[in-house]
Amino acid sequence: MTVAPIDLFASFIHLRQGGQIHAGKTTTDPDRDGWRLTAFHAKTDADVHADHWEVHPEAEEVVSCLIGTIRLYLRPERPGQAEEEIRLTAGTAAIIPRGRWHRIELDTPSNIMAVTLPRGSRLEKRTET
Repeated sequence: MTVAPIDLFASFIHLRQGGQIHAGKTTTDPDRDGWRLTAFHAKTDADVHADHWEVHPEAEEVVSCLIGTIRLYLRPERPGQAEEEIRLTAGTAAIIPRGRWHRIELDTPSNIMAVTLPRGSRLEKRTET
C-alpha cells in the first residue's frame, strides 16, 4: 500500500469498524456507519451554517478550533432558557453531547476540525426568538 499525504481540507476521513481508514472527497461514503473526521476553512458564518442547528443522534461530536476563534452554541433544552455559548480559541475543543442541537458562529476566519458519527445527523433552520 502506498502512503501519501491527504489534504484534510479537501477530504473527509472515514474511520471504519475494524480499524480501516478511508479518505474521500465526498460525504456520501458507502460506510456511513463509521466515524468521520472533517476539517475545513471557514471565512464567514455561512461556511459553518450558523443559521441552522445541527444534531448527531448516534454519537457525541468533538469540535476543535485549529486556527482562529469560534463560538459554539448549544440550543436550550427547555423553553425559556438561553443558548449556552462556548468560546473556542486556537488549539481548544469541546465535546458536544449526543443528541444535543448545536451551531457555530465565527469571531474570525478559522480552521475547524470535527469528529462524529454522521449517521442520522440533521440540520434545522434556526428561528430568531
